[in-house]
Amino acid sequence: MSYDLLIKNGTVVDGTGAASRRADVAIANGQIAEIGKITEGAKKTIDASDLIVAPGFVDPHTHYDAQICWDPYLTSSSWHGITTVMMGNCGVGIAPCRPEVREIAAWDLVNVEAIPFDVLSKGIKWEWETFPEYMDAAARRGSGINLGFLAPLTPFRHYVMGEESMERAATVEETARIKAALKEAVAAGAFGFTTTTAPQHIGYKGRPLACRNASLDEYRAYANALRELGRGAMEVALTRSVSIMSDEEYQFLDLLLTESGRPVTWLALLNRDDLPDACQDTLRQAAPLIRRGGVPQVTCRPLIIQIELRNPFIFANLASWNPVFNQPKEVQAKIYRETNFRNAFREALKKPDIFSGKWERLEVKEVFTPSMKPLEGRSVAEIAKERGKDGVDTFLDLALEDDLQIQFTMALFNANEERIPELISDPRTMVGLSDGGAHVDMLCDAGYATYMLGTWVRERQAMTLEHAVKRITSEPADYFGIKGRGRLSPGLAADVVVFDYNTVGSARRGEMRNDLPGGGRRLVMPARGVEYTIVNGEVLYDHGKVSGAMPGRVLRSGDL
Repeated sequence: MSYDLLIKNGTVVDGTGAASRRADVAIANGQIAEIGKITEGAKKTIDASDLIVAPGFVDPHTHYDAQICWDPYLTSSSWHGITTVMMGNCGVGIAPCRPEVREIAAWDLVNVEAIPFDVLSKGIKWEWETFPEYMDAAARRGSGINLGFLAPLTPFRHYVMGEESMERAATVEETARIKAALKEAVAAGAFGFTTTTAPQHIGYKGRPLACRNASLDEYRAYANALRELGRGAMEVALTRSVSIMSDEEYQFLDLLLTESGRPVTWLALLNRDDLPDACQDTLRQAAPLIRRGGVPQVTCRPLIIQIELRNPFIFANLASWNPVFNQPKEVQAKIYRETNFRNAFREALKKPDIFSGKWERLEVKEVFTPSMKPLEGRSVAEIAKERGKDGVDTFLDLALEDDLQIQFTMALFNANEERIPELISDPRTMVGLSDGGAHVDMLCDAGYATYMLGTWVRERQAMTLEHAVKRITSEPADYFGIKGRGRLSPGLAADVVVFDYNTVGSARRGEMRNDLPGGGRRLVMPARGVEYTIVNGEVLYDHGKVSGAMPGRVLRSGDL
């Protein structure tokens, strides 16, 4: 027979963890037709000599809920061989949403995911009200890669309760309505639901994100919805203190697992300088939960963020910073000048949690006032010493001197890279946490898959190629119940990435571009060594050049 596409002479790493082998891969009708020595012809042939042929990578943790409206290729993720993304994480999203409260939903994304309000205002199409309508709108628009949706709890609570969702628990009657809406979403194809208890996740006007007010009785009902449907998973942004699980948080995960009978993944295990054993201690503590389907997420990269004080997400867990959010620049500048604000910040840093206050690590990345250019690349600690001031005053003074435009950068967690392999090799964890589409001006870990292959497989030989590919393909696909993807096998979907083992990778830091709606700025992560990306049997990227095809699909739970 004649195939649609034939990938010849490649080294196949099939996503199962099995040993690699030289083979051809034939594709027909969007599926893998045959793997082996193939003599038949094809409409198109790719010579993969000296290249690796693997399943398309599956990113389990993204926030492209808004970006799908203006970027059908979901860059930067698709540049790195990602062919399927799961979005709607951390309990925040833009569906369901009534027309009169769209601004509130947008501000939730601003505060939790650090996406500028102007970008959202210009970019979101608002072609839906309910969650099933939101998925259907995405299917009508089309996409370059496959889209998997998780139902974020915040907009569901707001849809039923209005602004009171940001103030209190739901009544029995409201809980029943929220449960019914979640159940409708999963029945229509959502892969489960998500929530957060993290204190840095604040919503509209600095109030707690609506899902943070949900009671345990509510969660019992929402978890029961998945049990009744017999499908779906949950994702939770959990710990108040990074990588440390309190007894209350342990009991919360236990409740979700017990009441749903479904898996739960939580965020996140990240190595800390101040508590170097935190991750391993939490893995031991959580062992009974892990045995029942609790899966902590980890990242294979140092968590390097950019900080700017117009959208100071990194300080959202500090009560003294709440008045700063969603304010005009002039109001923010006035607050930053206040002695009381600075003293409260100093006091909070005596017990650091997310932001460590290590001023020697916080560097000036970019300034916009010409006279300040010599400060780029220097640490706040170094500048503070020259000025005879402490880190707090210097940090805030620099921001004010540059009209709040200055960009700082810092390795926040996983700064000691030697500790990363023990997390990404551990079978109890899930590798992901890219946050693709979120925190657009402060971090971009969308290149985690190529970073893992280039850094931890090729350069440092911390794990085998076969194991690494399994970790970023079949493992996340299996967790969410994504059928027919994550592996190369006849009859499965033809999502394929062809890469050069000798060059694949991505940098530790991205580059800034002004390519968001309205010219908004974002940090992107270019890829290296990805030669071809194939989605549902069609070539999406050929040596980094997009084909213009739109082969992606809206994936739905329960599909075969």
